[in-house]
Amino acid sequence: MRALVTGASGFTGSRLCEELRRGGYAVRALVRPTSDLRRLSGIDVELVHADLARDAPLDRALEGVDAVFHVAAAFRREGIPLAMFHETNVAGTRRLLEAAERSDVRRFLHTSTVGVQGHVEEGPASEDYRTKPGDHYQRTKLEGERTALEFGRTGRVPVVVLRPAGIYGPGDLRFLKLFRFIGSGRFRMIGSGEIRYHFTYIDDLTRAMRVAAEHPDAVGEVFTIGGREAVTLNRLVETIAEILEVDPPRHRWKIPVAPVMMAATLCEWVCRPLRVDPPLFRRRVDFFTHERWFDVSKAQRVLGFTAEVGLDEGLRRTAAWYRAEGLL
Repeated sequence: MRALVTGASGFTGSRLCEELRRGGYAVRALVRPTSDLRRLSGIDVELVHADLARDAPLDRALEGVDAVFHVAAAFRREGIPLAMFHETNVAGTRRLLEAAERSDVRRFLHTSTVGVQGHVEEGPASEDYRTKPGDHYQRTKLEGERTALEFGRTGRVPVVVLRPAGIYGPGDLRFLKLFRFIGSGRFRMIGSGEIRYHFTYIDDLTRAMRVAAEHPDAVGEVFTIGGREAVTLNRLVETIAEILEVDPPRHRWKIPVAPVMMAATLCEWVCRPLRVDPPLFRRRVDFFTHERWFDVSKAQRVLGFTAEVGLDEGLRRTAAWYRAEGLL
């Protein structure tokens, strides 16, 4: 089997390349000409350069490919033009699907996000729970997901969609700031801390991606991929504090949500016209206020997939990597 992995130079994409190589795949890694390739160092892949947001057609990248693993996306970062989200997450996905159709690929695995369902008001949310994206990243990811499913429904490309919950593990920096604040004793909870968050350990995710690309019953389906259970932010912080061997933050230091959200709104209003990244923004406050609690039983029932790495062990491995890299 020959696989094409988009976004291969990123955290998830590079780890997926490793998983596929272990599974016997020949891997072609699609990267932009300007991509930092350090994560791919030492992995036996064939590099092909293209920018999904601009380059078309993409037929040369898909020549001889059996399965496409579409991981690339314009992720939410301050300062990215809104048009770039659409060009990459929607138009780029369509360009790739059209090339996959012309190349007669056997499976197209589209990586979406649980963020397309927004704040989960009545959890745990299954794949059929309503969609309610809360920002431009989530809206364009939902549009890209719907584009992929439409190609599948019309028989143009055999499509599977995965929605991972919060991805973490050694090599990722997304939660480094949380570890640092807890380790330094400067962390303060915003809100009650009883909001639930669902994590996905990176090795579990890449294994789920390979299983979904190979399982005959996966075609046309959407699967939420996550750990065994969601965790409250209070328990998350206490667990990280225990791993870092520091005292957990005291509950009396919790900060009300409303003034923080007002401050974040003001920061965005002042900084963005000046093209300066705001020190505080509403999306960061959402981590403390939006439920991310999901039902992951469909993947187990249909694919036979169950996450193997528990949250405590995954956090320990992540902290050990941060320390080894001198980040903590």
